[in-house]
Amino acid sequence: MKRILFFALAAAAAACGRETDFDATGTFEATEITVSAEASGRILRFDAEEGDRLEAGRPVGEIDTVQLWLQRRQLERQRASVRSGRPDVEKQLAALREQIAKQQTERRRVASLLEDGAATTKQLDDIDAQLKILQGQLEAQLSTLENSASAIDENASALDLQIAQIDDRLRKCRIASPVTGTVLAKYAEAGEVVAAGRPLMKVADLETLYLRAYFTSEQLAGLRLGDEVVVTADFGGDARFDYPGRITWIASESEFTPKTIQTRDSRANLVYAVKIAVRNDGRLKIGLYGEVRLAGE
Repeated sequence: MKRILFFALAAAAAACGRETDFDATGTFEATEITVSAEASGRILRFDAEEGDRLEAGRPVGEIDTVQLWLQRRQLERQRASVRSGRPDVEKQLAALREQIAKQQTERRRVASLLEDGAATTKQLDDIDAQLKILQGQLEAQLSTLENSASAIDENASALDLQIAQIDDRLRKCRIASPVTGTVLAKYAEAGEVVAAGRPLMKVADLETLYLRAYFTSEQLAGLRLGDEVVVTADFGGDARFDYPGRITWIASESEFTPKTIQTRDSRANLVYAVKIAVRNDGRLKIGLYGEVRLAGE
């Protein structure tokens, strides 16, 4: 239904030389984003051109990554070397556990003989003492091995973090637009050496433009976010087209009337800026003049 209304208003539009009453005027603008380099180095590839439509997140260029890639390989080797020194706790304790198991078996045998009067209490006490020594050795060795393994794991984790940092820097070597939009300007070319923060291109979503118009405080009382209005784009001469618009933002503070803006009450000194979203059919351009008619007028 909205699409039908849009094209109906657009088709009904070409007002041939007639003056149209309006409540406010302004110019069309878009949300422009300057895409800057996030890494320093030579641009190896930059395929975007002015007028191209880019998809959000899709790489269109790349900054040299050789040094970062070599750093990552070096960190991977260091991590492998560190992890190779991690002790196998179970294997290193296996012999001691076996000794304890044998002593426990011997204790059960001596205890049985003691019940039959074929062994002495001293023999049982000696085995208990030996078991206590072996248990102490097991606990001490287990603690040492666990501390060693924990320290190695921490060192490996630190290298993992460094590798993650390199991966993040590698991702930032890709040139991509954070939003889906059209390239308005291009500031660099392949082969140039850039520093982090240098602007590479300017992108804007031209599917929806915003008319920034100005209303008096008297008019403001009847405006609400989401209100539907009629926006007339003036292409000069008799080329005028109507579009449905929706109020998306109303300034919270007044300002003096811009010299280039007309309002219905030319005597008003203070006005409020209002942004009106308009679906672009391909004709609307940034900076184009537009007029606003409020509903019911």
